[in-house]
Amino acid sequence: MTNTVVDHEIVIVGAGFSGIGTAIALRKAGFDDFVMIDEADGVGGTWHWNTYPGIAVDIPSFSYQYSFEKQRSWSRVYAPGRELKAYAEHCVRKYGLRPRIRFGTTIARADFDDVLHLWRVRTTDGDELTCRFLIGATGVLTRPKLPDIPGAERFRGETMHTARWDHGIDLRGKRVGIIGTGASAIQVIPEIAPEVSELVVFQRTPIWCLPRPDAPLPPPVRALMRLPGGQFLTRWLSQAFVELTFPLSAHYYKVLPMVKLGERTGLAHLRDQVQDPVVREQLTPKYALGCKRPSFSNDYLKTFNRENVTLETDPITEITATGLGTTGRHHQVDVLIMATGFKVMESGNMPTFDLHGSGGLRLEDWWDTHRLQAYEGVSVPGFPNFFTIIGPYGYNGASYFTLIEMQTTHILRLLRDARRRAATRIEVTPEANERYFQEMLARRGTQVFWQDSCALANSYYFDKNGDVPLRAMSTPEAAWRAAHFDLRDYRFESLGERRTTGRPAARTATAQPDASGVQGAVEGAEFA
Repeated sequence: MTNTVVDHEIVIVGAGFSGIGTAIALRKAGFDDFVMIDEADGVGGTWHWNTYPGIAVDIPSFSYQYSFEKQRSWSRVYAPGRELKAYAEHCVRKYGLRPRIRFGTTIARADFDDVLHLWRVRTTDGDELTCRFLIGATGVLTRPKLPDIPGAERFRGETMHTARWDHGIDLRGKRVGIIGTGASAIQVIPEIAPEVSELVVFQRTPIWCLPRPDAPLPPPVRALMRLPGGQFLTRWLSQAFVELTFPLSAHYYKVLPMVKLGERTGLAHLRDQVQDPVVREQLTPKYALGCKRPSFSNDYLKTFNRENVTLETDPITEITATGLGTTGRHHQVDVLIMATGFKVMESGNMPTFDLHGSGGLRLEDWWDTHRLQAYEGVSVPGFPNFFTIIGPYGYNGASYFTLIEMQTTHILRLLRDARRRAATRIEVTPEANERYFQEMLARRGTQVFWQDSCALANSYYFDKNGDVPLRAMSTPEAAWRAAHFDLRDYRFESLGERRTTGRPAARTATAQPDASGVQGAVEGAEFA
């Protein structure tokens, strides 16, 4: 029989919170032969790369953490980015993950070996390592997206993207232009406006901006959280707030009236914050709340009351040597900031490397043909032994930490069953994948995304096929499904005698429902 020794049983691509959570889950479940690979020189993913002024989490910190590793030292309800970075480092240190991480390594390509039931993973340095199972944990907010505007190469000033902030550039007294009014921009703009001489904000689409229930957490409050029930109560309230403000309101738009209430709140906030009626109208969204990612800020809108801040809503026609031209005028700037977001539903980002499955099938080609889809957001037919944390129709809009715990619960049910059966190949069946995909499409009728006004949102939620690959369900339902999906939706196979075709004969094991139920790596995904 051919040698089937692999370098590692599992390779995790990414050392952000998805990768860290996956690694912790594996260790708790007794899967110790794994390595984490990340192109950065430190952990934290988004919170490693993004260091722009004002960066902070955009949901309450009590929800933006692992349920099994609750933090008691957040300084605010909405923690600043440096605290999220420190939290990532704390988790890596506490769970002994650092020796298992290969920093400064970029995955270029991964190919599945149908004969040996393993992945051959190649780096941009030309190295190759093999693994039985490959887990994509790279997240979606990692690859900066640059605008396609003529003349960018001619600009003689300084340029940077919010996701790769250059702290060596001194903005004091400079004329600054910032392209974009999304989640990053609304945090940056209030921070830099007081120190620059002029700030021109180039807006394509106004964002729904709601009041942010933020406040410092002084030591006495943090001490109260250490009392019995203190952490449970704050987390429960936080989880309920997050669930109401997106998963329930967006996916059950036609059933629950929360979007209309949110819109009234947002418009009242806009009236209270912005003095100039013309600017206020320019900042008013013309699409329903939820069509694109909304945000929360108590400072962004009122920044436009400043004399040194200009809102430009005419389209940018070109970038010149000295600034930006629009259909109405030319704005001279010394520094150009791209707050243009990330490649989310685009080729080269899901996954961030070239992935070839069974028979050499390329994942991007499969998605081009069949549209973005993945069974429960984890697995794609034709790509055995590959699982993803943030796959199509996996994320429902709640905390990413909730998603991480749900998806690792799903993956570990598979790995445990494979280990019990001595299976070396796990693949979701096409029938199960199609059933799940059709279920997601059938739930569109109640979602906010399919309202006529969403056509005006320019939302990254929509992929090139016009789909919104978000998981159309509440968090409790998604968590239950992660712990109870039918294992018979997967084929488990073991290496056997070679066939005349050169591939090994596969022994297909009939899977039975997992009696362990919610016993995942973190004892199941936790909602409350």
